[in-house]
Amino acid sequence: MDKIKILWVDDEIDLLKPHIIFLEQKNYEVTTCNNGDEALEVVQQKPFDIVFLDENMPGISGLEALEQIKNDFPGLPVVMITKSEEESIMEEAIGSNIADYLIKPVNPNQILLCLKKNLDNKELVSQKTTMGYQQEFRSIGMELGNDLDYKQWVDLYKKLVNWELKLEKSKDESMQEVLRMQKEEANQMFCKYYERNYRDWLTNATDDNPVQSHTLLKYKLLPQLRNSGKPVFFVLIDNLRFDQWKMIQPMIEEYFRVQDEDIYYSVLPTVTQYARNCLFSGLMPLGIKNKYPKLWLDEDAEGSKNQFESELLGEWLKRFGLSDMKYSYHKVLSLNAGKRLVEAMPGLFNNQLNVIVYNFVDMLSHARTEMEVIRELADDESAYRSLTMSWFEHSPLFEILRYLSSRDADVVITTDHGSVKVDNALKVVGDRATNTNLRYKVGRSLNYNKKDVFAMTRPEDYFLPKTNVSSSYIFARTNDFLAYPNNYNYYVKYYRDTFQHGGLSMEEILIPYISLKAR
Repeated sequence: MDKIKILWVDDEIDLLKPHIIFLEQKNYEVTTCNNGDEALEVVQQKPFDIVFLDENMPGISGLEALEQIKNDFPGLPVVMITKSEEESIMEEAIGSNIADYLIKPVNPNQILLCLKKNLDNKELVSQKTTMGYQQEFRSIGMELGNDLDYKQWVDLYKKLVNWELKLEKSKDESMQEVLRMQKEEANQMFCKYYERNYRDWLTNATDDNPVQSHTLLKYKLLPQLRNSGKPVFFVLIDNLRFDQWKMIQPMIEEYFRVQDEDIYYSVLPTVTQYARNCLFSGLMPLGIKNKYPKLWLDEDAEGSKNQFESELLGEWLKRFGLSDMKYSYHKVLSLNAGKRLVEAMPGLFNNQLNVIVYNFVDMLSHARTEMEVIRELADDESAYRSLTMSWFEHSPLFEILRYLSSRDADVVITTDHGSVKVDNALKVVGDRATNTNLRYKVGRSLNYNKKDVFAMTRPEDYFLPKTNVSSSYIFARTNDFLAYPNNYNYYVKYYRDTFQHGGLSMEEILIPYISLKAR
């Protein structure tokens, strides 16, 4: 392993000989200079890992040398060392993006600690993270052996996502692979759990059931509307997974406190047409079709299947005695629409409820499938999360949230479903009327391997409408996707390693509901 290379600049460098010998004994390579001009020459001639820079030297000062070094090598850590404790000097140095600040006289252990903090920190954090997961691996395995209830599944999923994000920052690829396999095992067991309980949750509504798409507003939003004296802004980011929420959370927490970080269960199919209509109506799809036939479009109908979300929300408010409540509904499908909504924000504070549906993450998922450049930018889970975070940081939505924090509004961030990266194709045969979604199929005379999918041969038992007397639904689990036999190899190659939704997995089903209060 190459030695760490240090440049130490001080006009009294001879007095620091004991410190330099100490570092060399610790296997560091130290180059010395006694003025800023020489340091600027040396730093151009050979690479260094870190610079120790005296603030008060003849010729150009340490602060002047610092500015030049950071201009030429912005990523090179520079530690300022000075006899002065004047606040103005500290502020100027810190403003120039120093890595650390030490006051003379320094001792060897201070220097060593500074090196470890600035150079070994990532490695130490990586080692600690790896050890932490190794210790918890067995604990998670034991949890999977238990008969978990819906709350315990939520806790376990949060734990897995937490380790996924932590290990992502480490260099231990083998441990990341161990976690991937454990998460895959958990996903398979979660699917079995969901299939065993889903019908009972729908038919026997009790407080012991998880909050689901069609009960979300009743149990989460309604109490807030009745108790809050402020306008409530309900922001639904389409297709936002829990791990993506965790990526944007630090940015949001600069402006809001997280009052409640919850996870609710999406209904099946985990697609906008079903999950979001259920959410805003407070009804399952068959209930919407029966109660509001003009507000429901079947799979084979022409046009968008989510044309009536605002009307469904209005009907929900009436059913819960809130027909007099002023509300607004805004759907953002483009950058320009987002910018227009930013301008309209001041006028929304006359409403008690404002719903904003923001569609970027769903568009990102589809674009990643269809556009080669997006596939390359987001070629794995980590990059997909990172792309979401980059979009959010520069989006009108973040601007909207910052404005809402300045007006002390109550904010909810949630979604209608998540998505999962698919890599295993399953053959299914259907007629021309069968839908095209890769994670679920609905149609008549579907031909498939019964062991491969979660099948609903009586959709009405799950409160799903039928387009035909013999219609049935099938759902892909975990990382599977459904492919037709014709042109099979091309189809599989094209869609493998894309992010899809509609089926049954923790990523699609277990989705965030976040309550925020302005700081």
